[in-house]
Amino acid sequence: MATAVTHYALPAPVFDAPTRVLIVLSPYYKEIAEQLVTGARGACEAARVMYDVVEVPGALEVPQAMALAAPSGAYDGYVGLGCIIRGETTHYDTVCNDSSRGLMELGLRGLCVGNGILTVENVDQAVIRAQVAGQNKGGGAAEAALTLIALERRFGKASSQLPEGSILLAGDAAKDTA
Repeated sequence: MATAVTHYALPAPVFDAPTRVLIVLSPYYKEIAEQLVTGARGACEAARVMYDVVEVPGALEVPQAMALAAPSGAYDGYVGLGCIIRGETTHYDTVCNDSSRGLMELGLRGLCVGNGILTVENVDQAVIRAQVAGQNKGGGAAEAALTLIALERRFGKASSQLPEGSILLAGDAAKDTA
C-alpha cells in the first residue's frame, strides 16, 4: 500500500537586481501550454522578474531556441515549457529523452534552465500538472530557473561554455574509454 508523501518546495527567490528570463513554449497542446505559461508568468511576476515568451513548434526545439538566445546575453535564465503525451509509437520516448537531454546539457554548460516539459501518459495527467490551481508545473519550472539564477549570483557567474568533452552522460560510450 502506497503512503502519501508530502512534497516540499523551496521558497522562490525574489530579486532586487534586474533579472530577465526567456520562456520557451511549445504550444503543441494549446490548452495545456496556456496553463503552463500562465504558471511561469505568475512565478516570474511574484519574483519581480522580467520575461519574454517565444514559441517553437515542438519540445525538441525548446533547447535549440535557448541555445540560439544564449549568446545574446539578454537573459539570466530560461524556462522550457511544453507537453509530450504518450502515443502509439516510440516517438514519445525520443522526444522525451532528447528534449530533456538538451535542456540538461544547456544547464551543465552554465545556463540556468527550468524544465517544464510535461511527459505524461494521457491528457488527464497533463491537465492536473499544468493547471495553476493544480500542480502548477509551469510555475515550478520558472521557480527552478530562478533558484539557479540566485545560486549563480551567490557563487559567481558560471562559464557559459564548458570545454567540449568535459561532460559525460550515460550512453556516451565513445567518451567512457579513458
